[in-house]
Amino acid sequence: MPEMRFTVLWPDGSRDSCYSPSLVIKDYLVPGQSYPVDAFVAKAAEALTVASERVKARYGFPCSLALGQLRDIRAAAARQPRAPDAAVLVEAFEE
Repeated sequence: MPEMRFTVLWPDGSRDSCYSPSLVIKDYLVPGQSYPVDAFVAKAAEALTVASERVKARYGFPCSLALGQLRDIRAAAARQPRAPDAAVLVEAFEE
């Protein structure tokens, strides 16, 4: 399966390079686009869950890296300021 990374800039100024075991992330996020924190988490959760299920369908077990990435995204989101305009910028995809 083609894996990829995507770089995000959080509202607090921190930057993360995130992992996806599938290119499906491209169906949920757009480079250069900002998303409210909760919307970003929801989109990332759906995409990484789909990606993990694709791994499970192919290899018989879910992708622990995708699920770990989702835990990391949720933890980073919990540390963000709760300002109404707080947004996550998807900076780039790296294939």
